[in-house]
Amino acid sequence: MKQSNIRNFCIIAHVDHGKSTLADRFLETTRAVPERRMKEQYLDQMALERERGITIKMAPVRMTYGEYILNLIDTPGHSDFSYEVSRALQAVEGGILLVDGKQGIQAQTLSHFQTAKEAGLTIIPAINKVDLFASHGDLAAELDELRSEIAELTETSPDKVYLVSGKTGQGVEELLRAVVHSVPCPKETAGAGGAARALIFDSFYDNHQGIIASVRVFNGSFKEGQAVRFLASKSSCKAKEVGWFTPELRPAEAGLGEGDIGYIATGLKDPDAVLIGDTVTLAAPGAKANIPALPGYEKPQSRMFASLFPEDADGYEKLKTGLERLRLNDAALMTLDDRNELLGRGFRVGFLGQLHYEITTARLAEEFGAPTLRTFPSVAYRVKEGDVWQTVTAPEAMPLHPDLVEEPIVDVRIIAPPKYMRSVMALHEAFRGEDMRTETVGKNLHIRMRIPLAEVVENFEDRLKSVTEGFGSFSYTPSGYAPAGVVRTDVLVSGERVPGLSRVLPKEKAVREGRRLAETLKKTLPRAQYVQAIQITSAGEIIAREDVPALKKNVTSHLYGGDRTRKMKLWQKQKRGKKRLLERGGKLSAKVSKDLFSALR
Repeated sequence: MKQSNIRNFCIIAHVDHGKSTLADRFLETTRAVPERRMKEQYLDQMALERERGITIKMAPVRMTYGEYILNLIDTPGHSDFSYEVSRALQAVEGGILLVDGKQGIQAQTLSHFQTAKEAGLTIIPAINKVDLFASHGDLAAELDELRSEIAELTETSPDKVYLVSGKTGQGVEELLRAVVHSVPCPKETAGAGGAARALIFDSFYDNHQGIIASVRVFNGSFKEGQAVRFLASKSSCKAKEVGWFTPELRPAEAGLGEGDIGYIATGLKDPDAVLIGDTVTLAAPGAKANIPALPGYEKPQSRMFASLFPEDADGYEKLKTGLERLRLNDAALMTLDDRNELLGRGFRVGFLGQLHYEITTARLAEEFGAPTLRTFPSVAYRVKEGDVWQTVTAPEAMPLHPDLVEEPIVDVRIIAPPKYMRSVMALHEAFRGEDMRTETVGKNLHIRMRIPLAEVVENFEDRLKSVTEGFGSFSYTPSGYAPAGVVRTDVLVSGERVPGLSRVLPKEKAVREGRRLAETLKKTLPRAQYVQAIQITSAGEIIAREDVPALKKNVTSHLYGGDRTRKMKLWQKQKRGKKRLLERGGKLSAKVSKDLFSALR
């Protein structure tokens, strides 16, 4: 296929704006998938994606449209996967900016749009779900207003904003023709000096072929059996198979040439060998050395951390196997061995963000039969003691009285209707926001602020959705570190610290959160034959306390009449027994600890 007949593009959209549904219509229109095999959200292969209605894993597909080859990459919409999306945008020349007609422009749409502009992509704007307006004539003005707003954003005319319906197929043919006529064909990238180079924009694991790299070829060609090497990881292998996504894997006898998007089966089983954003080139004898890498590679950076422990005593191997398998498909997942005195062996795991964390734990339970007990999520703090700086990701490792603590900060963009301005400003106060700026764009309010990443990890998105009645959206990008007034809080039961329940909290929130936690634990902790004191400490000082009363047993109920001294002897004997019981068994059992972790999940 000539390069002039290839079009590489992606769909840029916020979560739940209909990317996957529109991709289904593309597959039907180009007959890439036989009608008998077609199903909703065809490119979303994971059960969890279908259940939640979101795209989690990137999905490329090669389609034939007349004399043209269209390579589409269906990308995730959530900000947790911003780096992966940025690599996909580097692999294409154009993008469809898809906006839900009812929800309008959302925060993540703008974030990905800005990244696409910086990458030099040709943008084709489109409004989805226009079938909802067909039966409501009074909404036509609202649609025209959104069309003008998108046209202003993309610097085009309103008639160039396409109206489509992923549900009915309306406007899909026109949109495909726009891709053919507007998106430029691939061109050779300078700087390779004749060497073959391809960008890895995704990877996944196959039981028979090892890790399979999704690639975009920028220079030269790749064929089955050739030796290839990866510049960032410095790994090498022989290409077991080279081919296209149709969307199933289909070997390409002639290999992949310049401008093609396809896959290289590596046979490797080490997730650190094939990295997203890395450059793959040929490693055959005589191949050019010192080949410059394609720009943009970054090592995956975990933003939040939590310890995972198996719910069942014999579930450690299942958890270990599940994490190993997930890592083969998700190189951003960082794992270290961990151990808890009460819960046994587990893993300290690094995640890209809250959604990544939820998806991983859900997949462990559903796909590998490994439900988990989790500690409170935390972020990576920079801590200074004396002249020594260290990075702390586990709350238990935070010193009680450090000289200085710095926490990661993010720039947040919020889009919401103007009537929720006061509610969003309240969030700015509650989540330690700084440098708040607002502007009105179209009919929405755009708000920018800087807040600690720990607040985003906590429950920022839930609170935003709550105060804006579901109409608010947000995206965020890392923005370095800043000094933090935080303290470590611990949970003590009967004077013993409970491993895994420690947290790092802002000083102004520590007392309130400590009291709430103590009350929750009091309701959860089962009563024993002695009083159990629940204490919450902050920087070593007690800030909250609740007592779980002892069980009462009437040891004199069988007595009647007689001298009171008989009852006194039994009461004294019971008192001595409770004292011995407290000394021997005052510590929490593993079962009780699991109940506490489950209650606080």
